[in-house]
Amino acid sequence: MNQAELIAQIAKKNKLSARQAKDAVQAVLAAVESALVKGQSVRTTLGTFSISKRGARTGRNPQTGAPVAIKASRGVRFKVSRTIKSALNKR
Repeated sequence: MNQAELIAQIAKKNKLSARQAKDAVQAVLAAVESALVKGQSVRTTLGTFSISKRGARTGRNPQTGAPVAIKASRGVRFKVSRTIKSALNKR
């Protein structure tokens, strides 16, 4: 399911216009993004979005084998909830 299909399904299920559903989805995604940028975790019934930190390290250029310095970075991690995990395992 892509974002357009998600919006259409939300609009249909909640008797909203497509525009209202799109605004709602965008508001939720913006709130999640804002919290993650601030370093906060976001817990939902689907699971938890959190920040993961990767330290600086030395990698290798696959073509030449030369060492390459890789800077420290942050990324987003998602851990699925027990409810969803158990629902998936029932199928």
